[in-house]
Amino acid sequence: MNKDKPGLMKMIRAPFLSSIISPLIIGSLLGAYINGSLDILNFLLVFIMGICLHIATNVYNDIYDTLQGTDKINVNRNEFSGGSGVLIDYPDLLPAMQRTARIALICALITTLLLMTRIETNLKIVLALLYLSSAFFSKYYTAAPVKLAYRGLGEFFVWLAFGPMAILVAAVSQNVGFKPLIIAAMPITGISTLSILLIGQMIDLDADKATGKWGIAARAGNRAAAIFYCVVQTILFLNVLLVALHYLNNGWPVLLSVIPYILFAPRIFKIVLNEYDNADMLKKAAGINVQLHLLFSVLFIIGLIITLLLN
Repeated sequence: MNKDKPGLMKMIRAPFLSSIISPLIIGSLLGAYINGSLDILNFLLVFIMGICLHIATNVYNDIYDTLQGTDKINVNRNEFSGGSGVLIDYPDLLPAMQRTARIALICALITTLLLMTRIETNLKIVLALLYLSSAFFSKYYTAAPVKLAYRGLGEFFVWLAFGPMAILVAAVSQNVGFKPLIIAAMPITGISTLSILLIGQMIDLDADKATGKWGIAARAGNRAAAIFYCVVQTILFLNVLLVALHYLNNGWPVLLSVIPYILFAPRIFKIVLNEYDNADMLKKAAGINVQLHLLFSVLFIIGLIITLLLN
């Protein structure tokens, strides 16, 4: 490959893999909390599985958003979300990106099959369905003929994939299924990732509308998207309080994760509610929101680890 062309890390949008790392760790720690111990090998297998599925999702989204024109006409590209723009500048990389996505799905399948041999029989069907659903969503979130993101379903499936599905598959790897604690924690990481998508949609409004990518911003306008963003972030805050104070014994360390919300959320809320049609200000809010997302995730994980040690 020409040294001037983007490498693999650019094609798979490596920095955004953090969105799947967090729920995989959190779901595994919650499973360990319920069982009293962490199965390290199973954690590594589900970690590889989740990373590979996310790589496939990132690459397929880039491919089909470019082929369908959304990335080509986007004049407000946002470094904190959205496509990489690789195929716009280097269209000859299309075969390499398609190959990368397929290899990622195969690697995810292999780790799923290995994990299948190490979990309880009643959870095997759950794991199989989670893999098949994730593989389907990875391509058809943007690909025809399904194009979930173009049919006004993008927000739901981002929340589902990075929240309930990711938390559950990690818990299943620890031989834990639909326990009350797992169910209560399922929405949290999905909402945190959804928040990145929502601000990205506000920035990409014109391009999304022109190509029929009907997210909430394109359907109802940026003001509605801004209000929705504030609502779901508030729900996340309350969800964390519920899990920490009701479902975990000595769960107070998890409350460390709400500190970034106290510090950053009011500033982001002010920007998105007052500057919802200002792309430059929204990009600033997107940057702060990614910091919030990362700090929240790290502190939530640290809080869970401390809680495990206390118990």
